Amino acid sequence: MTASYADVEPGTAIEPRTYRITRLDLVKYCGASGDFNVIHWNERVARSVGLPNVIAHGMYTMAQAGKFVTEWAGDPGAVTDFGVRFSAMVPVPDDDEGATLEVNGKVLEKLADNRVTVDIVVRTGGAKVLTRARATVRLP
Repeated sequence: MTASYADVEPGTAIEPRTYRITRLDLVKYCGASGDFNVIHWNERVARSVGLPNVIAHGMYTMAQAGKFVTEWAGDPGAVTDFGVRFSAMVPVPDDDEGATLEVNGKVLEKLADNRVTVDIVVRTGGAKVLTRARATVRLP
């Protein structure tokens, strides 16, 4: 799935991907990030504060968008800039399926030095969960 600067133009679509998020993923992320906020693993507490369910960490959701771009680029070091705004929560049910993130993107523009700007769209259950998700990527 490695992209090449010569092969992309503005408007080039990146093949969509889906990523599953389970409660186990959230618990692992709690340990890796040090963010043990109970809304990310305890349904009773999450609902008591008005959330629909346990929710994924925003940074975990952002990381899945980053994974999408690095898989496309073929090299995590190729991403030279990356930013998002969080626009909706990702509820993660306590079942074998968890939540599904649907991620797609397209090349917005070609820059100097073999770099491109990529627009990324991330949805769950039809709702857009990240806005202004953009990455600058240096391609071979």
